[in-house]
Formats: sequence, structure tokens, C-alpha cells
Amino acid sequence: MYFNYDNLEFRYEPFPIGLAKPLIAQDQYREFLANYPPVERFKYLAKLGHKYSLSENFDPKAFNAFLKSNPIWHDFNRWIKSRDFIRGVLEALKERHLDLGYEADMSVARQLRKRISHGGNLNWSAARLNARFEFSMLPADGGHILPHTDSPSKVITLVVSMVDEGEWDPVFGGGTDVNQAKDIRHNFNQVNTQGRFKDMDIIDTFEFTPNQAVVFIRTFNSWHSVRPMQGAGSDAMRKTLTINIEAFS
Repeated sequence: MYFNYDNLEFRYEPFPIGLAKPLIAQDQYREFLANYPPVERFKYLAKLGHKYSLSENFDPKAFNAFLKSNPIWHDFNRWIKSRDFIRGVLEALKERHLDLGYEADMSVARQLRKRISHGGNLNWSAARLNARFEFSMLPADGGHILPHTDSPSKVITLVVSMVDEGEWDPVFGGGTDVNQAKDIRHNFNQVNTQGRFKDMDIIDTFEFTPNQAVVFIRTFNSWHSVRPMQGAGSDAMRKTLTINIEAFS
């Protein structure tokens, strides 16, 4: 087990989002930092904002090649895809009054099974939670992620900081903003339409600091973003692991 949720604390409005810090034992954390992939392995994703990604979704060949070349991340990926990882997250949430209704084997949500009639067309009997992660980097010089709520398949997201003490200047920004639409008609965003910064109020910010995870549950109004960072001329990167737990049938 890599993550410690003992210090995980949530705010519950407008959607459940919290912070776990410290997340990883210090020796293990330093090993992750020392083996974080170099920028040349990443793919630039302009459609999501101004960010770089190395993931099985956007470039599975490059992602898997890196894992094969690095035993530390290969083992971490195996853990992320295990039932133990997902079960640990669900238990940590449930202890904080956030019971998502999934069975111990993560196979189906109780509340969904009860709500769907026998004559319905949807079949949740095969629904299952799966997890994956990506390496993500945002340039301190203008890097950002546009306001969004995440795709409907996502259930839980963990954004894990990957910077050492003193490596990141807080003046750059880089925090995860909790947003709320200024126009209440745009608050409902089940289909994950991208928003604009000017249309959002910031109601809280989780500062970007070492060895932490911002943890949140995907909802119809889980608007979040990273505002354009202010490190003009800097070559620093806001490095993270973005871990998604998703439901598929």
C-alpha cells in the first residue's frame, strides 16, 4: 500500500473534495520523484488547456514502454489497477460519510441496481470499477486546465503532487480551484462540457504543495480547474499523477 489516508479531510459543498497530506512515506515519495518521466516522453494536449500528458488513454504505446523500462512505476501501475487500491479509496470515503454504494468486489452499485426496473434497458449487472493513472505536467509559464466536471464514466479522481520541497514557487499558482458557475443555469454539467474561466467563481483553492492528493467525487456540478499560472520565463513544471477510478459496463 502506497497511500495513507489518515489525514484526508473533505469539504462537502458544492461537491465532495478533500486533501490528504502527507500521502506517501517520504522515502517512497523521493523514489517516485527521482524516477518521474522526462518531458520528452509526454504528449502535448492543447484541447484540455495547456498541459502535457503521458497516459494509456492518449498514447498507450509510449506509456507502456515507460512502465516496462521502470520497475518502480510498473509495480505502482499494478497496484493502481488492483482491487486493493480501489477498495482502500472507497473505505476512506465511507469513513468520511461518502458511501458510493459499491459492493466489496466493486462489481455494481447497490443504489443503481435498486433504481432500475426489471423492464429497463440498462444492465448494470456487469458494471465494474476500474482505475488508471496518467503522468501530467503543466508549465509554470501559463500552464492551465480549463473548467470542467470530468467525463460521466469517472467516479473518483486523485491528483497527486510530484514535486520536492522547495522545487515549486507558490507565487506561480498551480492550485486546484473549486469552481461554481456564475450563471446557475450552467451549474448542471453532466456531459462535461468545457467551461471558461470568466464564467466561473472560485469558491476554494487547494494549494499545490509536495506529497499530497486532492481527492474528489465526480458529480453533475464538480467544476474544477487550474488557472493560468504566473511563472513567466520559468521552465518549472507542475508535475502530478492523476488517478481516475471509473465505472464501465
